[in-house]
Parts: sequence; structure tokens; C-alpha cells
Amino acid sequence: MQQSFSFKQQTWKRLKKNKGAVFGLFIITIAVLLAIFGYLIAPDNSPNADLQTVEIQAKKTGYTQQFLKIPERKYFGGNWIDRLFNGEKNHYKLIPISGYKIKNDSLLINKFIDEDTSVIQYYSINQLTVDHPENLVAQNIITKKYWLGTDKFGRDILSRLIIGTRVSLAVGLIAVLISLTLGIILGALAGYFKGWVDEMVMWLVNVTWSIPTLLLVFAITLAMGKGFWQIFIAVGLTMWVSVARLVRGQVMAVKELEFVQAAKALGFTNFRIIVKHILPNILGPILVIAASNFATAIIVEAGLSFLGIGVQPPQPSWGLMIKENYNFIITHNPMLALIPGFAIMLLVLAFNLLGNGLRDAVDVKTPSVT
Repeated sequence: MQQSFSFKQQTWKRLKKNKGAVFGLFIITIAVLLAIFGYLIAPDNSPNADLQTVEIQAKKTGYTQQFLKIPERKYFGGNWIDRLFNGEKNHYKLIPISGYKIKNDSLLINKFIDEDTSVIQYYSINQLTVDHPENLVAQNIITKKYWLGTDKFGRDILSRLIIGTRVSLAVGLIAVLISLTLGIILGALAGYFKGWVDEMVMWLVNVTWSIPTLLLVFAITLAMGKGFWQIFIAVGLTMWVSVARLVRGQVMAVKELEFVQAAKALGFTNFRIIVKHILPNILGPILVIAASNFATAIIVEAGLSFLGIGVQPPQPSWGLMIKENYNFIITHNPMLALIPGFAIMLLVLAFNLLGNGLRDAVDVKTPSVT
């Protein structure tokens, strides 16, 4: 037990000395926090950050707009856990305005249509403020700043970017778990037992590998249907082959070492030898390919969502955000499509840096830096 704890300490010490790995871990930690607490952080905490205001579509970064907030019927907001994971349903309506004026018991507003057009509308102050007219300006006239601008539906880009982090991390996590489970089991069996077991596994690997990844994902997605959970399974079932080939080769090499032969001489079962003695010694390459598959899953999900067969609207996905706004790249506001692209690039880079750092930290044959 003391030896295991010492190995963990040494691994963490090596990892901390790798600046790239620390940077990757920092970015991933921020992404995880955004995924968990996204609805508490995002300016638009409505479900899927889908509060649409078409009058302010495709606005640039830092855009500021004044609104009239009109309360709607009372509702049950749910408990805090529901709001944390699903957001809070809107109990009000926002009307963009370019100015307002109080006249007797009425509120006169200039409803914002576009930069050069507005429409005059009247509202009863008593109805807006529930018989407390002194609270009109404080509660019903609000100003919102869109730090990253708005998309073509007038939704807050920053909020959808934050909530979209959940999709990217969830796809990566589920896909990696599926690929590691299948790959480690089949690869370990093929490498350890060889013979007909190895031939069957490698035949399955070669057949799966011969099919283009994107085409295989298309087939699985079309068979299972479009949706949030279907894309997880589809991506995971296409990435296990690389894990299986890696594990098979590593197991074949480690199997011939003396400590494995000693375990066989002591009468240990094959299951114990594989799980307790072989797999812990090939942990480094597995961690590297897990991080690589995590990054690949994020890219594949973004590509599928961009093509329209991944996550479906209005649920936010970085790939879907690029699809909805890529037309603006050649017009006046290219950042609408570039911002989610930068987010994908940064998160993929973080996982690759962390994977390389873990490889060096776990590899006991690498001399430690003093």
C-alpha cells in the first residue's frame, strides 16, 4: 500500500513539472466546472440557453441592448438540482427597446426593430409592476450585455458556448468508456491467449478498421436515430479498434516478462494475471490513447452536429453553433462561427497535452527531472 501511494506521488510530481500537461489540466478543469455549473454561470439560464430575440440577431461581441421585462403567469420553478442541470424556465418576456417614457399611468416604449426602425407601444404600469409603480425602472427596465454577441436567432453566444461544454465532455467521456471497455477486453484476450482468439479479434478489428470512421458513424446513427445519447454510442463504437490493437501489442510484450512467468508458476488464474499484473504495467499507453480518443470524440461529435445528424436543436453543441452561423464567416460577423471553433480547438489541445504529460509521468523508465 505504501509503495502504491509512493508511485502516485511520483507520478503527480512528474506531471506537475510538465507545463503543457498542467495547462491542459487547467483548461479541462475549467471545462468540467462550466459543464457542471453552467446554468448558474451563464447569463441566459433558460433551458438550453434558448432565449430568442430575433430583433437583435447576429450582433457583434460586446453588444448592449435595453429590454422591457414583462412578467408572465406564475410558475413552479422546481428545486435547485433541477435548475442546476436543466436551467430555469422563463417566467417573463423580454422586449428590446431603444427608449422609454413614463406618461401618467402608462409606459410608452420605442420597441427596437433594427438600427433605424422602432415602433411605439403602450403598457399599463400597474400591470407591469403588480400595483407597485415605484419599482418600474428597477425591475422592468433592464440592460443586457452580450459579451460574445448573438447568433442568427438572437440568442446569447456566451451562454450557449458554456452550456455546449456539457455535450462535448459528455460525448468524450461516454465514448472513451465504451472504447476502453471493448478495446481493453478484446485486446487483452487476443494478446494473452493468441491462437484462434487472436485471429477472431484481429479479424473483427480489421473489418471495423476497413470501414471509414465517418461512414460507420453515419450507419450507426441512422440505425439508432438522431439524438443526444445515440451520438455517444455511435462515436464510442468506432474508436475501440485503436485501443484493442494497442492493448494487444502491449500484452504480448509484457506477457513474456519474468514476473508474468513467475505468476503463472505460482498458479495464479489467467484473469488475475491479466488484471493484477499485466494491465497496470501498460497503463501509460492506455492513458495516452484514452486522452487522444477523448479529443477525437469531441471533433467527431462537432462534425456530426455540423452535418445535422448529431445533437439536435435547440440543445447547444459547438458543432451545431458553427453550422448555424457559418454563413457569417464571409459577411460582417465571422466571430459567430469562429468562437465555437476556437473552443473546440482549445479543448482538444488540452486533452492532447494532458495525454502526453500522463504518458511521461507514468512511464517509470523515463528519468525524473530534478
